[in-house]
Amino acid sequence: MPRAPAPSPSLLPDAYTPSVRRSLLKADPTLGPLFKTVGPFRMERSPLHSPFEALAHSIVYQQLHGRAAATIFGRVCERVGQGRGFTPQKLLAVPDLSLREAGLSANKLLAIQDLARKTVDGTVPTLARVRRMSDADLIEHLTQVRGIGQWTVEMLLIFRLGRPDILPVDDYGVRKGFMVLNGLKEMPKPKALLAYGERWRPYRTVVSWYLWRAADLPVGTFAPPQGSPAS
Repeated sequence: MPRAPAPSPSLLPDAYTPSVRRSLLKADPTLGPLFKTVGPFRMERSPLHSPFEALAHSIVYQQLHGRAAATIFGRVCERVGQGRGFTPQKLLAVPDLSLREAGLSANKLLAIQDLARKTVDGTVPTLARVRRMSDADLIEHLTQVRGIGQWTVEMLLIFRLGRPDILPVDDYGVRKGFMVLNGLKEMPKPKALLAYGERWRPYRTVVSWYLWRAADLPVGTFAPPQGSPAS
């Protein structure tokens, strides 16, 4: 039986208020210098019109440069349909060869077709259900699709749904950002980062966004605060 969504804060980016910033700094003062260096929280959320379209987009973009992936996804849309016309039924009606000619690899073709079938049979929830489901339930449902792992669902939760308490501990940028934040010589193991990140609840998404920014800072522009593990 699906778990009922736990009471949670409002959606990001609007939910990031001065009081949220103060509570995060109180819970973990080492974030202060990073917040100051990076500046205001400017996370942008992309609209979610259809879980099927969003996940198909993610599958196509996996392990590809953004421009190349955009070209391939555009070709797929030309064959399937644009906007609301991009439906699982229409995708399943397109011949395999045509989708391969659009640039899909064999594995991505199988993944996107599995996504379409699981959308038709209800494994992939409707948009209305997605908005009501808990983070954990969405991860459980959507990772049943071939080619969709937890990281992919976490990106959907953050950048499409604006869920405030997501910490993608397997993400390279988040782990590297934590290493920069604390002046570590090695990136943390996912389990260690997950344990440390408990102090950032219920706004772990905010910290994740700042850790991504930390990972992109030029070398030497950020000094770990006193009291961090490396101090």
